[in-house]
Amino acid sequence: MSDSQIKCYHCGDPCDKHAVSFQEKDFCCVGCKTVYEILSENDLSYYYDLESTPGTSPQAVASNYAFLDDESIVARLLEFDEAGTQVVSFLIPSIHCSSCIWVLENLHRLHKAVVSAQVNFPEKTVRITYRSDKLSLRELVLLLNRIGYDPYISLEDMDGKERKVDRSLIYKLGIAGFAFGNVMFLSFPEYFDVNEFWLERFKHLFRWLMFAFSVPVVLYSGRDYFISAFKGLRSGMLNIDVPIALGIAVLFVRSTIEIVFDLGTGFFDSLTGLVFFLLVGKFFQQKTYSFLSFERDYRSYFPIGVTRINKEDKSEEQVQVYKIEKGDRLLVRNQELIPVDAVLIRGNALIDYSFVTGESQPVNRQSGDQLFAGGRQQAGPIEVEVLKPVEQSYLTQLWQNEVFGKGYESPFKSFTDRISKRFTFIVLAIAAVSGLFWWWADPSKVFNVITAVLIVACPCAIALSAPFTLGNLLRVFGRRKFYLKEASVIEQMAEIDTLIFDKTGTLTSGQQLDVSYHGVQLSEEEKSVLTSSLRASNHPLSRTLYQVLADQEIRTLDEFEEVSGKGIRASVADLTIRVGSSGFVGQDSDKAEDDNQTSVHISTNEDYKGCFVFRNEYRHGIKGMIDRLKGNYRMVLLSGDSDGERAYLSGMMPEGTALLFNQRPEDKLNYVKQLQESGKRVMMIGDGLNDAGALAQSDVGVAVSENINVFSPACDAILDAE
Repeated sequence: MSDSQIKCYHCGDPCDKHAVSFQEKDFCCVGCKTVYEILSENDLSYYYDLESTPGTSPQAVASNYAFLDDESIVARLLEFDEAGTQVVSFLIPSIHCSSCIWVLENLHRLHKAVVSAQVNFPEKTVRITYRSDKLSLRELVLLLNRIGYDPYISLEDMDGKERKVDRSLIYKLGIAGFAFGNVMFLSFPEYFDVNEFWLERFKHLFRWLMFAFSVPVVLYSGRDYFISAFKGLRSGMLNIDVPIALGIAVLFVRSTIEIVFDLGTGFFDSLTGLVFFLLVGKFFQQKTYSFLSFERDYRSYFPIGVTRINKEDKSEEQVQVYKIEKGDRLLVRNQELIPVDAVLIRGNALIDYSFVTGESQPVNRQSGDQLFAGGRQQAGPIEVEVLKPVEQSYLTQLWQNEVFGKGYESPFKSFTDRISKRFTFIVLAIAAVSGLFWWWADPSKVFNVITAVLIVACPCAIALSAPFTLGNLLRVFGRRKFYLKEASVIEQMAEIDTLIFDKTGTLTSGQQLDVSYHGVQLSEEEKSVLTSSLRASNHPLSRTLYQVLADQEIRTLDEFEEVSGKGIRASVADLTIRVGSSGFVGQDSDKAEDDNQTSVHISTNEDYKGCFVFRNEYRHGIKGMIDRLKGNYRMVLLSGDSDGERAYLSGMMPEGTALLFNQRPEDKLNYVKQLQESGKRVMMIGDGLNDAGALAQSDVGVAVSENINVFSPACDAILDAE
C-alpha cells in the first residue's frame, strides 16, 4: 500500500506520509490519536471492531466553549438540575453508525461522573445525565469533543422552548380504532342473522354499546372535520370537509334513530370505520421527517456566547450574544462567526461572507472598516466594536420581511380544494332533488333517500386516496435523499414552471475546489519549499493547495512568516519563496490573473513564477440534470458570487437562461416576487442563509445541504448534497 492510501485508524480519513504514528498505527491528526489513547486507557479499544469509520476528528478547542462557564447560559440549556444531578440533550451531527451509538452510550466508562447517556439515532441527539458536582457542562462538552463527537450548540437553543409534539391525531386515531374494532365485534350477530336465544335477548344491549362507542368517535375523533366544514361555510367556501362532516353526521343520526325506535342496528360499524380510515390517511400523510428542521433562521447558526473585552482593564468575559450592546468591544477568534454589525478595531480581518452573500472569495478588511454579521474570520483573532445589537444587524433584517411572517400564505390550491366546491354543490343538489321527488311520489321514503345519498356520496375515496398516494411519494423521495416538509408540497411541485438556482454551494460543491496552475514550471526544489510553506499555514486556501501538492518532499524551513490576509514568506538555504496575493509576491495587479478568480500567486527570490487558480468544482451530474429539465422549465441563475464563471455557466445552462450575479439576499427575494407577480410558479434551489428569503417567498423552496441535520435554512424541502 502506498503512502497516499494509508487510512487513519480512528476516523478512516486518508493519511499522507506525515500522519501521526502511535503504537504502530497511523492517525490523520493528533486529535484522532488522542481519541485512540482515551479509548485504549479505558478498555474501550474494541470500539474499532464495530465500524471502520466510527467517529470524526475533533475540531474545536477549549476556548470555543468558554461561554459554558456562564451560569445563565447553562441554566437555559439544561433540561433538569436538581440535587447535584443535571440532564442535557445535544445534537451530535457526526452520529452515523452503530459504533457512534456504542461509544456515546458508554460515556460513563470514560468519566465516572456520567450516570447515563441515551442516543436517539434518527434525530442524532444524545441525552446525558451526569453529576454536576464532579463534572461541569463545559467539561462534558469537551469530553465529547475529545472523542470526536462535537455537539452542535446554537443560539436557537437559548430560546428555552421545547419542540412541541402534537399527539392529538394519534389519540384520535387510537380512540377511533378501539371503537371500530369493538363495534365490528358487536355487529357480527347482525351480519350473520343468527337466531340464537341469548343473542336475540341481548341484541338491544349490543346496539346501545355500539352507540356508546360511536359517541367519542363523532365528538372527539371526527371533530376536526366539523370544525373545518364550519369555518369553510362561515367564510363562504364549500371545502371537501363539508360533505365528509355531513356524511358522518347523517350516519350517526340515522343509526341513532334506528336503535331508538328499534328499526335496525344502524351503521355504527361504517361510521367508526370511516372515521378510523380517514384518520389513518391523515396520519400517513403527516408522517414526514420530523427529525429534520424546515424552519431554521439565523438563530440556528449564531453562537450562544461571545467574548467581550472590558475597555478599562482589558479583561475578557463570556456573555450571551443577546446581551451585546452598541459600543461593546468583542474578541472574534479565528474561524468564529461575527454575530453583529461592527467596526474593526485591531487585527487583520479576512472575512468569508459566503454564509450570507454566497460570494466564495474572502475579503480583506483593515482597521476602521465595517464588518457585517454572518461573516467568518479566517486570519487570526480580531477586536471589533459593536455598531448594532444582534436583533438590528444586517443579517437579521432579512427576517423582518413579511414573507417570514405568519400571515403569508401561498395562493396554491390542492386538487381536493379545486374539486370540493363543485363536488359538494352537486351532492347537495342531488340529495335535494331526490328528496323533492320522493316527497311527491312516496313521502315515507324521503328520509331514507336523502340520508342514503349523503352517506353514499361522502367523498371518502378522495379523502383517502390523496393522503396514501402522497404519503407513499414522500417515502419514495426520502429513499433518494429528498425530504419534503409535508405532502402538499408534491402537488405544488407539479405546478412549477420556473426553476431558480443559486450557484455557490448549490450547483458547486462546498467541499471541493478545482485547482490549476498557470505560469512558469516550478523546479522540484521550489515545489518542495512551496509544499513545506503551505503545510505550516492554517489558511483555507493554503490547506487546499497543500492537499494538491502533498506528495512533494517536506523540507525544514529556515524562516517562516505569515502575514494575515496577504500571504506567506519562507526560506530554505538560498531559496526564498513568497505565496499569496499578487501584490504580496511583487506582481502588478494588472498583470495578474482575472480578479474575478480566486488565485494564489508564487514568486521565488523576487522572481514571479505564476499562480494557482481555484475554480469551484460543480457537482457531479449537474449538466445531465439541466439537460433533462430544460425542455419543460424556464431556468434562472441567481448568485451572490462575482461573474468570473459567466462564460462557463453560459455553456452549461440552456440558451436564454438569465444569469444574475452579485445578488444580495433581498435582491433574490425581490426577483422571485417579480416572477410570481407575472404569473410564474417558482421553485428556488439554494443552500445558505443568503437564499432564505427567496426560499420562503418561492412556491417551493428546496435547500441543498451538506449535512441535513445541521445546516438547512427555512424551506419546503431538503435535498441531500450527495
